[in-house]
Amino acid sequence: MPTPTTKKFTPEIDAQLYDEFVSVAEQNGQTKRHVLEQALKFYLHNVVPSQHLVRPEVMDAFEHSVTRNRDLLERLAK
Repeated sequence: MPTPTTKKFTPEIDAQLYDEFVSVAEQNGQTKRHVLEQALKFYLHNVVPSQHLVRPEVMDAFEHSVTRNRDLLERLAK
């Protein structure tokens, strides 16, 4: 079976998120590449399609409401 074509890229990400990512890979005996590829596949196949289930104007209104009421929402969360 032929080796899949790969692309090399070097993104800069949040240091704490990177540490968590490396820790998960190590705990599961997986390579960082494997964990990253699985995360990207999940995002592209599950998250992105679900973002189109709600009309954009509804999401805009929701995001505006969250921004406007952030202090209240944070107090309620406590």
